[in-house]
Amino acid sequence: MSAERVRDDVWSERAASYVQSDAHRDGEDLDTMVAWSKGARTALDIATGGGHVARRLREAGLEVVTSDPAPGMHPDVICSAESLPFADAGFDVVACRTAAHHFTDVRRAVAEMTRVSGDLVLLVDTVNVGDDVEEAEKLRDPSHLRNYTESEWREIVGEAGLALEEVCYFEHAMDFAAWLARTGCEGEEAERAAELLGDRVRDGRLTLRKIAIKARKAR
Repeated sequence: MSAERVRDDVWSERAASYVQSDAHRDGEDLDTMVAWSKGARTALDIATGGGHVARRLREAGLEVVTSDPAPGMHPDVICSAESLPFADAGFDVVACRTAAHHFTDVRRAVAEMTRVSGDLVLLVDTVNVGDDVEEAEKLRDPSHLRNYTESEWREIVGEAGLALEEVCYFEHAMDFAAWLARTGCEGEEAERAAELLGDRVRDGRLTLRKIAIKARKAR
């Protein structure tokens, strides 16, 4: 079995916890993505996970197709972000929230999002704030590859042929014990992760910084 298949099976096993996740089911960043999508008719939700972006966009009246490489997430289409089986400019909005740090080739993924978008690409993810947090993320979840800084995101978006229109930051707080439990992180690894995160964990809550990017496809 390939490494990618093993990883996707792991995500399928985690599916229920991501549907219920307090770190994913709501947040100012999600509200912002919905607001940025106003006026659009169709959307593609990349790496849908628990389906929270799709749910909110559908509530806002958009026709939404979901994609995810993990069958257990029950997407409309099973595929990786790096290889999207959709027509060029097939959706008004292409959205990806809190998933890019898992992509094996983030530049290719954003290029694919740009290709299938007819207008907007919306990206949200945790910001890279240093090696300690990156190490904690990998201890907690070995499928974590890397968070990116704003300057790196600007480069990635520009290389894909997108014009960056807006950037927002959010301080996103979540239950720390639940954050660890979603990926089965416990014992010495959980203790080390807490040590690396330092004062980002207070009163049982972990706060991470997220970046939201609104970019428009060049016409």
